[in-house]
Amino acid sequence: MIDKILVEEVVKEALKEDLSTVGDITTEGIISRGIYGRAEIIAGEPMVVCGLPLAQEVFNQLDPQVHAIARVNEGESLDENSLVMEIKGRVASILKGERTALNFLGWLSGIATYTRTIARKAEEKGILILDTRKTTPTLRMLEKYAVRIGGGRNHRFGLYDAVLIKDNHIRAVGSISEAVRRVKKSVPHYLKIEVEVSNFQELREAIDSGVDIVMLDNMSPEEVRRAVSMLKRKGILIEVSGGIRAENIEDYLIEGVNYISIGALTHGSRWVNLSLEVKEVWR
Repeated sequence: MIDKILVEEVVKEALKEDLSTVGDITTEGIISRGIYGRAEIIAGEPMVVCGLPLAQEVFNQLDPQVHAIARVNEGESLDENSLVMEIKGRVASILKGERTALNFLGWLSGIATYTRTIARKAEEKGILILDTRKTTPTLRMLEKYAVRIGGGRNHRFGLYDAVLIKDNHIRAVGSISEAVRRVKKSVPHYLKIEVEVSNFQELREAIDSGVDIVMLDNMSPEEVRRAVSMLKRKGILIEVSGGIRAENIEDYLIEGVNYISIGALTHGSRWVNLSLEVKEVWR
């Protein structure tokens, strides 16, 4: 589920951006408030639908008398030309919300659709697909929500909820072992310690330091296989990351890997195409 307060706040800001304090000068100059109608949002291509609550909130905030009824379920796989949503009410209100509603649906459905493509391939090998912190500033919660709708899982939401020791942490204190020693003294015992490694020397040091998870960063499939063999029976979880996309995911679906984290889920997905069409008008 997506947080209702978050939805309300994001939609409020999106409408403010589009309408400012003036409104829709085109629509208001042409269409009177006494004209009512029915419109449909249609999928322009195969997709996993995501963002229905935001699209509905757009019309609700513009005009509580507009009824936006979802004709599909969040996370449902749709064919081209599927009816996504039916909207009834003042035509002027429908047109004011058209682009904002479509923007939310196109953006979030794009993330969900791309994630679903990758996650289904990984599921067959028992590997979980994770997102990253490569997200749009202030909109991370929505993008990570879309990843979940698409069948992926969320990595840490921010710097506050998980330990991930990266290359710059290690450079700052001199070694992996020192970074691990320091962080173990400062965080609660129940938090897992993950460290990013880019070569086998770092991997051996991470193993000796007693970490819970290793992130194999920018390693080739052959290097990942070698790392997996080194980590067998050591109880350390394996995450693979760096440059992985739908085009090369098959190469990294290696037995023994637990997670694959992919920044492209959020920053590299393509918006899907949807359209809003007014179908009937009455007074």
